[in-house]
Amino acid sequence: MLALSGKTAIVGIHESPLRDAPQIHPFRIMMDCINAALDDAGLKLSDVDGLCVASGDWAEGGAVESVTEFADYAGITPTYFNGTDVGGCSYLVHAAHAAAAIHSGIAEVVVIAYAACPRWWPIETPSFDPFVFPAGPGQFELPYDPTLISTYALMTHRHMEVYGTTREQLASVAVTFRNHALNNPNARMRKPITIEDVAQSPLVASPLRRLDCCVVTDGGGAIVMTSAERAKDLKKKPVYLRGFGSAVRRTQISQIPEDLGTPAVISGKKAFEMAGLDHADIDVAQLYDAFTITPLLALEDLGFCKRGEAGAFAADGNLTLGGALPCNTDGGGLSSNHPGKRGLLALIEGVRQLRGEGPGVQVKDAETALIHGLGGTFCASATTILTV
Repeated sequence: MLALSGKTAIVGIHESPLRDAPQIHPFRIMMDCINAALDDAGLKLSDVDGLCVASGDWAEGGAVESVTEFADYAGITPTYFNGTDVGGCSYLVHAAHAAAAIHSGIAEVVVIAYAACPRWWPIETPSFDPFVFPAGPGQFELPYDPTLISTYALMTHRHMEVYGTTREQLASVAVTFRNHALNNPNARMRKPITIEDVAQSPLVASPLRRLDCCVVTDGGGAIVMTSAERAKDLKKKPVYLRGFGSAVRRTQISQIPEDLGTPAVISGKKAFEMAGLDHADIDVAQLYDAFTITPLLALEDLGFCKRGEAGAFAADGNLTLGGALPCNTDGGGLSSNHPGKRGLLALIEGVRQLRGEGPGVQVKDAETALIHGLGGTFCASATTILTV
């Protein structure tokens, strides 16, 4: 894996400005994003020989064979393709797989795209945790009828009980990311909030309240990757994939380790080792924030905080612009957008920060960005380190 470090680059990006896209098919949004990302790179659709798409979930417009469905829609015949689906971090995994394909000569130009329209999609979202099935290990959780939100609430309760994390510390995450969204013209939520606002918002699954939960938006994005050598001749400053790691561990929430460790413990270590960097080298981070507990666990698992200290770290202002680790600079999933699998959108924001194009707040002279995603109820994780 060390041979891959810095050998490929992201050369084009585009995030859809849509947050409400009634009656617009997700494939249309993906196509628009791909064309815009290719234009950003100075490339054409005819240059593309690689495609990464995972659009088989509800509201994503595809089915089991979403790669072939979308390739047909786009009118392309990719010779490298990837439909790996491990939830929200799938597109970080795609970027690493694309880097390996490009470096080995299997592909030259790879597009990675995602879109979903949960705000209008006619197929109803499942009311239960999709990882709980009436057979195998899921049968032992099914009688409790857990929802996706309730499983995250269990993680939150456990963190509060074991480590003393407070509701105010959790709320500080939502407040920080909302402040970052205020200047992002496309952010879903742009009204300032306070700790008290979070604490008084409606209860969803104790202790998580509405403002502890991500927004639900339509939308999507795309990136274009190629070799570091080819990237030198394209329109925009290339952003290099310097380090990567991924891991999958378990599915059922009942099998979470007692210390709440997630696969990020593994993916983060691998990413830092591949990049040859340390935590102090990271200028900006984009951490998956489906709920306020999510980035706190990532901070601990990735090694930015000791176990149990992330709540205080966030409440002390370390995630703000000017803090030790500016995080989710576009507003993140809590305030900007969250169509479902947000990993690709976090990756796009990481690239924007290194280009100096942040739509919310911009970290001055940022040269390194860490992007971290998760899938399911902390079943999978992927960590990417980008540099310029």
